[in-house]
Amino acid sequence: MATYCLTVARLQLALGQGARRMHVSAAFSAKAKVSMSRFETTSYVNYEKLQSNIDIVRKRLNRPLTLSEKIVYGHLDDPHNQDIDRGRTYLRLRPDRVAMQDATAQMAMLQFISSGLPRVAVPSTIHCDHLIEAATGGAEDLAKAKDVNLEVYNFLASAGAKYGVGFWKPGSGIIHQIILENYAYPGVLLIGTDSHTPNGGGLGSICIGVGGADAVDVMAGIPWELKCPNVIGVKLTGSLSGWTSPKDVILKVAGILTVKGGTGAIVEYHGPGVDSISCTGMATICNMGAEIGATTSVFPYNHRMKTYLEKTGRGDIAALSDEFSHLLVPDEGCVYDQVIELNLDELKPHINGPFTPDLAHPVSEIGAVAKKNDWPLEVKVGLIGSCTNSSYEDMGRAASLAKQALDKGLKCKAQFTVTPGSEQIRATIERDGYSKILEDVGGVVLANACGPCIGQWDRRDVKKGEKNTIVTSFNRNFTARNDANPATHAFVTSPEIVVAMAIAGTLDFDPESDYLTSASGEKFMLEPPHGDELPARDFDPGQDTYQQPPSDGSSLKVDVNPQSNRLQLLEPFDKWSGGDLEDLQVLIKVKGKCTTDHISAAGPWLKFRGHLDNISNNMLIGAVNIDNDGINSIKNQLTGELGGVPDVARHYKANGLSWVVVGDDNYGEGSSREHAALEPRHLGGLAIIVKSFARIHETNLKKQGMLPLTFSNPDDYDKIRPDSKISIKGLKGFTPGTPLTAVVKHSDGSTDRLQLNHTFNETQIEWFQAGSALNRMKAMQ
Repeated sequence: MATYCLTVARLQLALGQGARRMHVSAAFSAKAKVSMSRFETTSYVNYEKLQSNIDIVRKRLNRPLTLSEKIVYGHLDDPHNQDIDRGRTYLRLRPDRVAMQDATAQMAMLQFISSGLPRVAVPSTIHCDHLIEAATGGAEDLAKAKDVNLEVYNFLASAGAKYGVGFWKPGSGIIHQIILENYAYPGVLLIGTDSHTPNGGGLGSICIGVGGADAVDVMAGIPWELKCPNVIGVKLTGSLSGWTSPKDVILKVAGILTVKGGTGAIVEYHGPGVDSISCTGMATICNMGAEIGATTSVFPYNHRMKTYLEKTGRGDIAALSDEFSHLLVPDEGCVYDQVIELNLDELKPHINGPFTPDLAHPVSEIGAVAKKNDWPLEVKVGLIGSCTNSSYEDMGRAASLAKQALDKGLKCKAQFTVTPGSEQIRATIERDGYSKILEDVGGVVLANACGPCIGQWDRRDVKKGEKNTIVTSFNRNFTARNDANPATHAFVTSPEIVVAMAIAGTLDFDPESDYLTSASGEKFMLEPPHGDELPARDFDPGQDTYQQPPSDGSSLKVDVNPQSNRLQLLEPFDKWSGGDLEDLQVLIKVKGKCTTDHISAAGPWLKFRGHLDNISNNMLIGAVNIDNDGINSIKNQLTGELGGVPDVARHYKANGLSWVVVGDDNYGEGSSREHAALEPRHLGGLAIIVKSFARIHETNLKKQGMLPLTFSNPDDYDKIRPDSKISIKGLKGFTPGTPLTAVVKHSDGSTDRLQLNHTFNETQIEWFQAGSALNRMKAMQ
């Protein structure tokens, strides 16, 4: 059989901005694949390789495979000999592509530079979306960001050019929307340095969020490790209709599984209900799967994906996907580790929050629940867009509701913002009139960027500490995440419900049963939203915002000013001492939820993502200290004085005192930001001991030479006191599957011995011993 491969159009070698006009060529040949250098930034589809690996694994396992198993196992480095056991073994994989957003790309590229390698080994891109603060409006905010972040943008652009990484300039859009429009396709395995990378699952891709060190491994051509995922099946029956949207599927699933129910698993949607959801709607569902801790989420290939591929200039990929469609759906009779069934005919609009994305409520009940809990009913701001809900369909359905309000003489009672997901979406909704409708109803169109969703919001309508409610179509609503105000009650829902509540101005408005009053005094109900799945005309690509790297960047220089407060070259971490870790001081015993936002806040701190020492000044400043219920207030055990967490950590480090953090369940949930692992390592931490970890954060800690450990008995958390010292025993015989021992010394002279579990494999133990995965990589060169 001939090897089928799909090459990128020669005129747009890097799958970049111009590729949105003509994304791929119609060239299918073995010769094209052979002629393609592994260092090029091009990407291609090779379903025959996928087929070969799947056949090998299916024969070995002798059972039907789920869709996610086909794609994941289809990318095994050694399908003949890889030990495969869901939830237990570590897989060595060969991802097709790497994508990095600008906040995490800084540290990833600094680590890649430290590796000493000349050029990336797989197609890779950088996307400038995180550093643009929402304040006034799209054009003004973008201009300011380009000025304020010039040093960082220049670093990323020049590093990309030197090392063969494509560069999407500020204003191009949110990384996940760009990936969906350009790089995702059925069957691809892509890793991205952002927790919402799973967005690509809406196009039948396995897209997984990782830390920067994982991205460096893949860019270096090293097999990437992933613990063999369990598979949760979500069977969809019925059809979406009326006010119910794709967002309601994941809001409901989040309520069922909670923020940790998907940990270590891929969520695989299937069943007849799938066909009632658009491709971008499927992406919405996969995107927010990050909030249940899932490794990723995926949908099977169908006609909705085919239509999206064709509309985004990738008809050739669609044709190839049709031909190999048997690879892109689950085998009949495959078995899931858990199955959830949802009847879309019965699903009602949902709204989740506040303060956690798994607190699910039907919209019809939120008013009563809010009154009972004394949550503010007035909606101060409604915000639509973000990487979760900024598609053409989302904007069209939102505009249909805004038009109804305008026709009745109404505008939004709440403030209202609109964030387009990409330059292509911005240009197309402007051309087709959606932007004007949304602006006329009171909306402010922000830059094509993350903005308020990640805390990049210069909000001035309420004071910090003032209790208030906002309603968003975002994916995450942790305390103070959007506006740095811990008193803001943030709720996540569909764009349609956001618009309805922004028009009504109140949280207890149910558009399926409640009336609005027109300017003339007439009572009326909003009709259910409607909108085209895709534009009738082709997408308008807008401005060209892609920088293609040269074929040879070896002569280019990447300068980092030693005096910079934004960028800092990395120094290697110390190797393991060779013995047990003795008398580690408890830095802080964290109470309750501790996300990566608590460990390494975003918002104004994003400016320091390329400077490890400066950003370390935000380490754990959002975590609650169980000793005093204070935030960023801990006792310095050397001086007896209270101080900020980073300040005390620096004091301990300066005095040669290593330390440990003790935490609760699902520690490190949320963003993929590896700074939450780098900062503790940089400031002298050696171990994090908790009841349980979120997947990405646990891996990030291992990559940086830290010891992420869990209590064998979760009740042992209660035995640790804020002034305890902990020795970790058994490291000389550190082996996979063998617990370690903690000897806990208390200030009253008493001691406790606790068993600590870990998930290290042999390779990861080598990272620990070398001081970090990067140290180990350099030692192997």
